[in-house]
Amino acid sequence: MSDVPPELARLRSSIDNIDAALVHLLAERFKCTQQVGELKATAGMPPADPAREERQITRLRGLADESGLDPEFAEKFINFVIAEVIHHHVSIAKG
Repeated sequence: MSDVPPELARLRSSIDNIDAALVHLLAERFKCTQQVGELKATAGMPPADPAREERQITRLRGLADESGLDPEFAEKFINFVIAEVIHHHVSIAKG
C-alpha cells in the first residue's frame, strides 16, 4: 500500500468512514421501520402506504438535486429501501 499516493489514501479513508456511517444510519432507519411495521400490523393497516412513499420519493429527489446528487439515483436507492421495508412489514403482518 506504500505505493498509493497520500491523497488517494486520504480519500479512500473518507469513503470508508462515510460507508460505515451509511450502514449505521440504515440500521437505525430499519429499527424505526420495524416499529412502524409492528404498529401497522396491530392497527390492521396495510404494509404499504403509496401516498407516503410518493411524497418521500419526491422529497428525496429534491434533496438530491439540492445536494448535487443525481435524483434518478436517489429515487432508485429509496425505492430499494422502500421495497425492503414493505417486505418486512408483510412478514410482520403475517406474524
